[in-house]
Amino acid sequence: MTSEMLLPPQSVPNAGAVLNPFVIVDDAAGFVDFVAGAFGAEEDAGARTAMPDGTLIHAQLRLGTVDLMVADRQDGWPARPGLLQVWVRDVAAVLERATGRGATVVTEPTPFYGETTLGRMLDGWQNLWWLWAPAPGRPDPVPHWEGGSDTVFATLDRALRQLQR
Repeated sequence: MTSEMLLPPQSVPNAGAVLNPFVIVDDAAGFVDFVAGAFGAEEDAGARTAMPDGTLIHAQLRLGTVDLMVADRQDGWPARPGLLQVWVRDVAAVLERATGRGATVVTEPTPFYGETTLGRMLDGWQNLWWLWAPAPGRPDPVPHWEGGSDTVFATLDRALRQLQR
């Protein structure tokens, strides 16, 4: 499907994505290190732009075809952590690497619909990550309203309610 409004994917500069997330956090440099370490992502060193006080007004990392852009929260700015979805090869392996870097597991690797595995984590900057991996041949789980587990909703609900506090 094409859109009259969106640039066609093949026309996005540097083989990028049509939509790219941007988060504003405290300690953007630390966040960049976390993402690079947890996902094996590369920072675009040429995009890193520091303010005179050393805070970052812009940094970005490439995850697949998407650029995750990051800035330090400035005085008077609210933090704007993200809700981010990433396709990975192995949900458990990413969770292990990320928890070693301070993240907490929200949802352990869980069978999900469409032959996928879902896991979630909360990083130290309060970004909530949905981690997805293909699981070919795995049957869909039984919905919780038909007697199956409610782990997928319950863990998300609990994490978001804790963030509200």
